[in-house]
Amino acid sequence: MVEKTAVIKNMAGIHVRPSGVIIGTVKDYPGSIAVEANGFRLQLNSVMGLLSLGLVQNDKVTLKVEGPGEETYIDTLVELFERKYDFPKRS
Repeated sequence: MVEKTAVIKNMAGIHVRPSGVIIGTVKDYPGSIAVEANGFRLQLNSVMGLLSLGLVQNDKVTLKVEGPGEETYIDTLVELFERKYDFPKRS
């Protein structure tokens, strides 16, 4: 198992659209991914679960990955959580 910390950089935090990107990326990972933030811990496997953490800009998130290629995969997760998502505005 490997562990790293990420800091949320997106101004709007991790809302529905970034959550969808994150879950869409990790859904087929054959190992386990745990996320800890704001005193809660969960397995990263659903948008609703991720949203329940209420992640806002500058929150720290601890990511734990166990499984194939975990050392490389955790870097992908850190990038996803620290990304500044720039979605086009809805009209």
